[in-house]
Amino acid sequence: MSTHPKDDKAPENAAPEELETEAAMADPAAADEEGNEAAASEGEVLVRLAQENEELKERALRFAAEMENLRKRTQRDVAEARAYGIANFARDMLTVSDNLQRALQAVTEEARADAEPGLMALVEGVEMTERSMLSTLERHGVKRIDPQGEKFDPHFHQAMFEVPNPDVPANTVVQVVQTGYVIGDRVLRPAMVGVAKGGPKAENEKARAQEDNAAAGDEQG
Repeated sequence: MSTHPKDDKAPENAAPEELETEAAMADPAAADEEGNEAAASEGEVLVRLAQENEELKERALRFAAEMENLRKRTQRDVAEARAYGIANFARDMLTVSDNLQRALQAVTEEARADAEPGLMALVEGVEMTERSMLSTLERHGVKRIDPQGEKFDPHFHQAMFEVPNPDVPANTVVQVVQTGYVIGDRVLRPAMVGVAKGGPKAENEKARAQEDNAAAGDEQG
């Protein structure tokens, strides 16, 4: 049995913190390396967190943009549904209106003059029904196309025949066979028309007038 007193400062009796401190003092290069590794690790964590933050921001912005587009698209769909939801129904009602017009056209002026009170009451009732129907359709955005005397427009008119008429510019609507209708900015039914053929073209006349005015200005100058 040893009789030597126990040395409290012996390495085997030192605390772990003291051992680490002593190791660091014994090897400064190792301590610096460990510090650099810890700093590098913290830097990598910060970079990763910053990247994740940017990704989350981009996702949030994309989501917000998608929601805004969805809101606008929904508003547009609702507006179109309100404006054009009755298009098919209105088109069918135009057929009824055409039949009423044909019935009225079948009653000539002579027949009206010699008609009995009962027949005239029937004719007036049909006229009132047609006016009421067209007025109701107009309140819902359905409007008539009356292109008489206007330039032919294939977007709103359907040419049925040509009429030789040198007194008006070519492609001028000179006769309306069937009235057209639009709902909002869409064509519900094009107007069936006859157009002038053989007359002067308005564009050529305008160009010729511009040339004449230019020539007159040069002469005055």
